[in-house]
Amino acid sequence: MRILLVEDEKKLSAFVKRGLREAAYAVDTADNGEGALFLAETNTYDLIVLDIMIPGQDGIAVCRKLRKKGLTVPILMLTARDDVEDKISGLDAGADDYLTKPFSFPELLARVRALLRRGHVVKTPRLKVADLELDQASRKVFRAGREIDLTPTEYSLLEYLMLHTGQVVTRTMISEHVWNDDFDSFSNVINVYINYLRRKVDQDNPVKLIHSLRGVGYVLKDK
Repeated sequence: MRILLVEDEKKLSAFVKRGLREAAYAVDTADNGEGALFLAETNTYDLIVLDIMIPGQDGIAVCRKLRKKGLTVPILMLTARDDVEDKISGLDAGADDYLTKPFSFPELLARVRALLRRGHVVKTPRLKVADLELDQASRKVFRAGREIDLTPTEYSLLEYLMLHTGQVVTRTMISEHVWNDDFDSFSNVINVYINYLRRKVDQDNPVKLIHSLRGVGYVLKDK
């Protein structure tokens, strides 16, 4: 999952970015309204974490402009202001949720997970394909009841494949949702991580779930 974090407080931005990356999310950052609009309109994000009090166009103006352009990406607003009117303004501008500073990082993560599930129309945090299960709440993965130890990037890649079970996902789609803005999609990194997943998910199982379509991309399916 790829997240755009818009926050001008450098220490807070660095802290949240590090925490999100440790939780297996790809994260791009902006520290002003114009930069946020540029990145949001240029790249594909699964979620935007948007501070209201940013230089240039504030978060409410950014949110309103993104909605007018037809972007439906979930938006979680951050603010140091706890006034009801400010919350109403943010939600009326098109935000999906609101979190007041200071906040606990576990609560931020919980809200991020909830909005991402909503954005992908997932009714349960547990994804299942054949005997492969992924629990988005605990971030644990099991195959035939056996827990599989994955790195954050491996987990993020498998989660993306499972959210698109039966659908072909291209290298470009993967790079846009699993890696950060500075990722080189022409490198062989995606192939390397697909092979890592195959060894951990498929190697010891007669039914192979991860399939390659030469020149097209990858698909996760049980048949």
